[in-house]
Amino acid sequence: SLISIISFMSALCFGFTKHCTLSKRMVSSRGYRGDAPDDNKFDLIEIPLPPWLEKPDEPINIKRRRLLYESRKRGMLENCILLSLFAKRYLNTMTESQLLQYDRLINEPSNDWDIYYWATEAHPTPEVYQGEVMDMLKEFTKNRNHEQRLDAPSLEYLEKEKKPP
Repeated sequence: SLISIISFMSALCFGFTKHCTLSKRMVSSRGYRGDAPDDNKFDLIEIPLPPWLEKPDEPINIKRRRLLYESRKRGMLENCILLSLFAKRYLNTMTESQLLQYDRLINEPSNDWDIYYWATEAHPTPEVYQGEVMDMLKEFTKNRNHEQRLDAPSLEYLEKEKKPP
């Protein structure tokens, strides 16, 4: 029906699943949940997301560019700012092992709020995401130098890095 289609589109576009009248069964173990504090979970659906897959043959310069883009384009502004500034500071110096950890951290969890809560230490980090990069992100999040972090960085710094001194 038209109402079902509109509800489904709302769920896709805006993340509102509470009032969606489509299937009430869980679709996958990895999907956007649309949780709300007062949600009774009876009308909850999951929108399936493709599984995170490691890209072992991806050239390191392409991996860095992809991770920079994915750090900037998040599902919530807080993580756009936090992860893009973190990427600006650390991405070009990360080892291949650290890049893999970062890739998994920002791309495997289906809910950006989870990443934010782990980085701010509001919730404990699951063992699978705990490691050197998560420790770096937690320390970066503490902002001990009291930097003003109100927006994602301009990409002009990339052009400066390309120019020889």
